Amino acid sequence: MKETIDLIGAPTDVGASIRGASMGPEALRVAGLQQALARHALEVNDTGNLAGPPNPASAAPAGIRNLDEVVQWNRAVYQAVLTSRRNGRFPILLGGDHCLAIGSISAIAQHCRDAGKPLMVLWLDAHADANTHMISPTGNIHGMPIACLCGDGPDELTRLADIHPAVPDPAAIRQIGIRSVDAEEKRQLRALGIKVFDMRYIDENGMRQTMEMALADLTEDTHLHVSFDADFLDPVVAPGVGTPVLGGPTYREAQLCMEMIADTGRLGSLDLMELNPARDMRNQTAEVVVDLVESLFGKSTLIRP
Repeated sequence: MKETIDLIGAPTDVGASIRGASMGPEALRVAGLQQALARHALEVNDTGNLAGPPNPASAAPAGIRNLDEVVQWNRAVYQAVLTSRRNGRFPILLGGDHCLAIGSISAIAQHCRDAGKPLMVLWLDAHADANTHMISPTGNIHGMPIACLCGDGPDELTRLADIHPAVPDPAAIRQIGIRSVDAEEKRQLRALGIKVFDMRYIDENGMRQTMEMALADLTEDTHLHVSFDADFLDPVVAPGVGTPVLGGPTYREAQLCMEMIADTGRLGSLDLMELNPARDMRNQTAEVVVDLVESLFGKSTLIRP
C-alpha cells in the first residue's frame, strides 16, 4: 500500500535576497502537482500553507540576514515534516527558498534516528549552499543550509532536532549538478567531505554513471530524501528561478536522474525549492518541475521491471 502524500506549502523567501520564491507553492499547485500525483494512484493531501513572518528585506548584520524570520519558518517546517512522517505519510515541502531545507532535513534526520534508519540526502542544485555566516559574501541563509545541517551555523538552526548535528556524517549528502561555488565555500566543502558530483563530473561521465555513483551505497533500510532546487536545471529549461546558472542538466538528463531515483524504491521525502514565478514565462518552470516529480513517482515511457 502506497503512502499518502502530504503537500506542505512554505511561501517565503526570507533566506534569499531576490524576492519571488514565496509564490512558488501556488505556482506548483496551478501547474497541477496534486492532480499529476493522483494520476499515479497516489492519495494526495494538500495541507495548505504554513504561517510565518514576512520578509523584512533587511541588511545583513554580522554576516547573516533575517535570522529570526528564517528560524521561525524552519521551526514550522520542522514540525510539519516531522508530524507528517510520524503519521506514516510522505511529506513534499513546497518552497519557498532553500533555507527551508534546514527544517525539512532536520525533521527527516530526527525521524531516521527514531526509526533506526540510515539517511541519504540527494541535493540537486546549481549551488553548493555550504557557506557559513563567516564566509558568505551575501549573508543570505539560502546559501547556508548544508553548513547548518552539518552543525556549522547559529544554534537556532543547527539544533532544531534532538540529534546534533542533524547530519552527523556529511558523506550522507550527495550534491548533483553543482556549478556555482564561492571561493571560501570550496574549502568548506572539502573540509566537510561532502560528495559533490559537479557539472564537470556529469559532462565527463554522463548522468547515468553519476547517479549510479551517487546511489552506490543505498541500502534496503535507507531513507532517501531529495532536496530539489529548480535552478538545478539549465535556465533554458527552467527560467523561473532567482539565481539561474548556465550549463545545468538538460531536460532529458534531469528526467534520467529522477527515473533512477524512482527505480531505487527508497524515496521517502522531497523538497521542491526556489521556484520563482516572478521570473518565469507562463509558469513554464513549475510545469517542468511537476513533470519531473511525476517521474520521481514512477512515470516512464514504457513499463519497466
